[in-house]
Amino acid sequence: MTEMADPGQRPRFTPVAPDVAAGGALTRRNFLRASAAVAAGVAGVAAILPVLRELKDFTTAQQFLQKHYKELTPEEMERVLERIAREVERQYGVRPHVRDLKPLDGVEFVYALNLTRCVGCRRCVHACVAENNQSRTPELQYIRVLKMPNGTFDLERSDPNYAPASVPEEGFFYMPVQCHQCKNPPCVKVCPVKATWKEDDGIVVIDYDWCIGCRYCEAACPYWARRFNFATPSIPKERINPDMAYLGNRPRPRGVMEKCHFCIQRTRVGRYPACLEVCPTGSRKFGNALDPRSEVGYILRNKRVFVLKEEVGTLPRFFYYFDI
Repeated sequence: MTEMADPGQRPRFTPVAPDVAAGGALTRRNFLRASAAVAAGVAGVAAILPVLRELKDFTTAQQFLQKHYKELTPEEMERVLERIAREVERQYGVRPHVRDLKPLDGVEFVYALNLTRCVGCRRCVHACVAENNQSRTPELQYIRVLKMPNGTFDLERSDPNYAPASVPEEGFFYMPVQCHQCKNPPCVKVCPVKATWKEDDGIVVIDYDWCIGCRYCEAACPYWARRFNFATPSIPKERINPDMAYLGNRPRPRGVMEKCHFCIQRTRVGRYPACLEVCPTGSRKFGNALDPRSEVGYILRNKRVFVLKEEVGTLPRFFYYFDI
């Protein structure tokens, strides 16, 4: 956070993360920022004291001392899930069902989207928000629908903010863009704390308890798929989806990265993503690419599919195609 001084002076920097300085909850992100300030000699020991005082709260201390997701035993994960359930109940007055859902054997999830049929209605955008407990005010969206002029894939000519009286509009087609769940994800490579990684079923996930909000992944993603939570998420109690997954749609704190995770709380128990279920035109197809009987398997074998920004070498698991 920068406080501007006189034009002839250098900017001054607040040495402690704003949420800690304001008495917010301790997170690993706040601790690392304050520790970095101490190491740089910006404010000395005084910078770390507000963080250490937060350890008096047992729940906060438990979260701070939590191991990395991949190191947790089943017993430790049960305690983590119980802590999350208590936090959600305290904050929203709703007791959630929080699970740790592992990848399924023999499954590689892929998405296929028929651009011939998509009409740009954005129902997928809002179904995603409702399913995944995203902030409502302001509304944080994982899916961006681009209005594209016919005959081009030049994204510089796209319009993500179109607002006509009705859709589709003549002379345009619509291209929804979200996390492409890359086989070669640049976002994973740049994360300094290993808070994001690729799972065996192809889903790139984020551990919100480990994310420090540096936003390196956002800069590395060529698909604009990562979202930074600038404000404390605002979700009305009556709109909370209580069916949650640790790596999925559990409420996130302020100051972490978010993105589409193929509705992990649904797809790993045999359901379709929420965006697919609400699509009125059947444009969206989802399934296991390793299953030769799956609809997406048929599409990949028989349709002229393409991926966005193929030249960057990310090898997306999100495919586009036309009927022709």
